[in-house]
Amino acid sequence: MADRIILEGMQFYGYHGVNPEERVLGQRYVVDLTADLDLSRAGQSDRLEDTVSYSHIYRTVRAVMEGEPRNLLESAAQAIADRVLSEFPIDAVSVTVKKPNPPVRGSSIELAAVQIHRVRPR
Repeated sequence: MADRIILEGMQFYGYHGVNPEERVLGQRYVVDLTADLDLSRAGQSDRLEDTVSYSHIYRTVRAVMEGEPRNLLESAAQAIADRVLSEFPIDAVSVTVKKPNPPVRGSSIELAAVQIHRVRPR
């Protein structure tokens, strides 16, 4: 098992969705992210330079979630994974994008979510 940086419950306001009202009104989204990488050097050195800053990861996730609207949660999750893998020396990333109280006519759904796992190509 790899070492991990874990960010849970990141909250953003975005304008994603297929329905026109979602693109106009927007809503809250919650993102969880797990990044797999070797943290042994940072654990011994106690230096930020030897790890990946979770504040930098957060800013990358925020740029996707508060940026260009997407139709699907799957697309938002993929964009996050692609950016994290391209911007940071991470071996793999798991991303969960949650939409609380999705607007599904005639339903009461607490949460809709997608979860993806992507590995850096070798």
